Amino acid sequence: MYIKRLSLRSFRNYEAAELEFSPLTNVIYGNNAQGKTNILEAVYLFSQGRSHRAKSDKELIRFGDEFARLSLDFRDSERSYGCNMQIAKNGRKSVSINHVHIMKLSKLMNYLNVVMFSPEDLELVKGSPSARRRFIDSSVSQLYPAYLAALMDYNKALAQKNSLLKALRAKGSRTDIMLSVWNEQLAQNGSKIMEARAGFTKFINGAAAAVQNEISGETLRIGYRPGVRTEDRSPEAIFEYLSSKESREIDMAASMYGVQRDDLDISVNGCEARLFGSQGQQRTAALSMKIAQAEYIKSIKGEYPVLLLDDIMSELDINRRMYLSERIRDKQVLITSTDTDLIDKDTDTRLFRIENGTVIN
Repeated sequence: MYIKRLSLRSFRNYEAAELEFSPLTNVIYGNNAQGKTNILEAVYLFSQGRSHRAKSDKELIRFGDEFARLSLDFRDSERSYGCNMQIAKNGRKSVSINHVHIMKLSKLMNYLNVVMFSPEDLELVKGSPSARRRFIDSSVSQLYPAYLAALMDYNKALAQKNSLLKALRAKGSRTDIMLSVWNEQLAQNGSKIMEARAGFTKFINGAAAAVQNEISGETLRIGYRPGVRTEDRSPEAIFEYLSSKESREIDMAASMYGVQRDDLDISVNGCEARLFGSQGQQRTAALSMKIAQAEYIKSIKGEYPVLLLDDIMSELDINRRMYLSERIRDKQVLITSTDTDLIDKDTDTRLFRIENGTVIN
């Protein structure tokens, strides 16, 4: 899978830009705050349907303009795709692929697969459980539409249950038939989510452990810690478990149990990486997990995703930089950097210098 062309109009600080990419290494370089990351963000939009950093789509529109327009041409092993996107200030977003309108933005995940590397990846190890759940969900959702559907349905039912729990505590009531209705929906979708997350974690554990060992000789272990503590992941067992916690949740006026509480246990050399790992161990673990994420997508799709490296080379020491350069050598990668000397370049490398929202080839 590789991207051939990206076009931007009134996107972030770009009035207009056209980029023709190499199927291998592409280096987007320049001083800070010139718009390098905006290019990676645009590509990410076509994969996930949303920005990896903007809270609102309105932030993506160039100041003073009414619309942002983007187009992306890419191909996988079977065919070529032409994607167009328009983002309006009123929050409306329209997307088409090969001239067919896409009704649900989540459908974009079925076409373009990307893996983003950034300095913020350290949060995978030392951050909150929500960062690790996002890591799992963004990986699995790209490959399994049914997983994304289950996740969306779960979150809708969870919101309804939380509203009911608050109302019950406010009234001083200890029961409501709708609580069982929402728990049943959570159990049905939660079972699918748990199975997928457990399978993903098993793959990532093996792949990331191999990378960590190759880089540092250390032992990395990643385990799945479910928010429903039952060996049986069937909907019936999960429903029974949630039902047994109703009283506790009414007291707290919140859903305290379920896949929304899932987490990953990450250890290096037998010690919890979040609490006891050094900065170097945490950074290596995060890098290993992101490489494993790309391997996971490749294992399912049969081809590597596009790799987006946002100013990550400056964060790595020489050994980790050399290792990563070797792992990405035969894959398409878009790298942002302030210093091209940090990048291992060859004759297929394409350079794009960015100055204040202008691409200078």
